[in-house]
Amino acid sequence: MTATPSTIAVLGPGGVGGLIGGLLARAGHRVICLAGEETAAVLDRDGLHVHSGQFGEFTARVEAATELREPVDAAFVTVKETALTAALDRMPPQALGSAVVVPLLNGIDHVAALRERYPAGQVAAGTIRVEATRTAPGRIEHTSPFAVLELAGPVEDLAEQLRLTGLDVTLCEDETAMLWSKLSFLAPFALLTTRHRSEVGVVRTQHRPELLTVLDEIAAVSGAAGAPADAQALLAAFDRVPGSMKSSMQRDVEAGRPIELDAVGGAVLRAAAAHGVDTPTLARLVRDLSGPANRQQSRTTSRHGQRP
Repeated sequence: MTATPSTIAVLGPGGVGGLIGGLLARAGHRVICLAGEETAAVLDRDGLHVHSGQFGEFTARVEAATELREPVDAAFVTVKETALTAALDRMPPQALGSAVVVPLLNGIDHVAALRERYPAGQVAAGTIRVEATRTAPGRIEHTSPFAVLELAGPVEDLAEQLRLTGLDVTLCEDETAMLWSKLSFLAPFALLTTRHRSEVGVVRTQHRPELLTVLDEIAAVSGAAGAPADAQALLAAFDRVPGSMKSSMQRDVEAGRPIELDAVGGAVLRAAAAHGVDTPTLARLVRDLSGPANRQQSRTTSRHGQRP
């Protein structure tokens, strides 16, 4: 990629994908959003409308399609893990050309899955820390005072293009450390806010003993997986974020959507089992969130045909 405008695909223009796509389009890049027919029609007609305390309020013109039909310079995969398998049909490997594929999903297992579907050397792992929500097709609310991306691999030009949009972008040499750094914060954040149906400020005050136990467990798993983590540093990160923040998992439960329990909690428990780390509190949280109420919500949503 070069400093000149690029053609960039966004698979799943929801909260994260819509924010990135909108910022790139506003910066002059050609953005192709890949989505279902209804969402694609809205985006073609109205573009992406972003409301953000950090980036302002703006509307950016984008193209939209239900399937990628031409080579692009880069492709962001920003669907929920629960929709990933079906969504990938919108981005056939033969259409990508030499594009770098950047997944910004929660969890860690999706990277290997994407490297099985696309040329492994073209998949550059990434993470994003942000609170952004799609309130309607093409309408994005960015509510956190930050949007921080980390990318692994030789993607310096793409990183610079993202920085020029205003995003905070860091390149990481250690992919494993990068992915676990995100997961070691996300798993406690998502599981505890969702289990207690409360914002993070409530979790870190009313449920602090449980939070401390979970942070000790996740730090042990992360370290065993090759990404040493410090429970006190994780706690400090929890204490810094705005108390009103909610996790995307919690928002999905509130909206009756399927939750990424396996991608987040399941990934941690699988790693714990593989390395012989005992995680009773994390296991209980995953078990509680696997209960009938959440399963019923997922079945209801599936009947309504939710797709990126």
